[in-house]
Amino acid sequence: MLKTAIEAATGAGRIIVERYSKERGITKKGFRDIVTDADIAAESFIIGLIKGRFPDHAILSEEAGGSDIGSGFTWVLDPLDGTTNYAHHHPVFAVSIGVLEHGEPLVGVIHDPLRDQTFAAHRGAGARLNDVPIHVSDVAELKNALLGVDWGHENEVRDRMLNYLRWLLPRCGTLRASGSAALALAYVAAGWTDAYFQPGLKPWDSAAGSLLVKEAGGECTTMKGEPYRVQLPECLATNGLIHDEFMKVLNGEP
Repeated sequence: MLKTAIEAATGAGRIIVERYSKERGITKKGFRDIVTDADIAAESFIIGLIKGRFPDHAILSEEAGGSDIGSGFTWVLDPLDGTTNYAHHHPVFAVSIGVLEHGEPLVGVIHDPLRDQTFAAHRGAGARLNDVPIHVSDVAELKNALLGVDWGHENEVRDRMLNYLRWLLPRCGTLRASGSAALALAYVAAGWTDAYFQPGLKPWDSAAGSLLVKEAGGECTTMKGEPYRVQLPECLATNGLIHDEFMKVLNGEP
């Protein structure tokens, strides 16, 4: 399954890059939420490959919808994470493919097609970038940490983020908003950032990335410290060393 996930992600990445500089169709599907022709074409390629090799597996995808997460194997897809970036020619976007087994991440692949970077993990086998092992950072204090955030589409999520940032900004090193939750999680796994948090994720945002973080030696929970599951919107992913301190700050503790 890992091999198929990598093949699907890199193949979809080629489709996305081929259309990057061309005119594209853009459709508004919700509040601050768009879909492009590249999303649809990449998704069609991925789904076709999976159905051809694993016809009994369920598929849940951002654009096509699909099965609820349940027993057995479920492929959770975001064919183009960072669609708004892509539509604006802002070069930060990725393909994200996760495979769940009984609701728990088993395989995770995040492919950045512009940089030809493929982050991949299999439960219990560690995390890799272009087949080279990766590990979370060794930053041990929040005051020295580089953090990743995203705003989300809904105003309620943005209001929550603003409250978190009022507590966090005086206490952290600095932060970045990438516009791609998948890449933000992959960067925590690679040790390029020290943490990422978002209170409004969907399963296709985190199915692959949360596994990458854990397999790279990091930690994923909710904001309250409960075990993270992809069905939950709140995600706090860190290198593990700053996790407790970060969580206290997010919950307004001195």
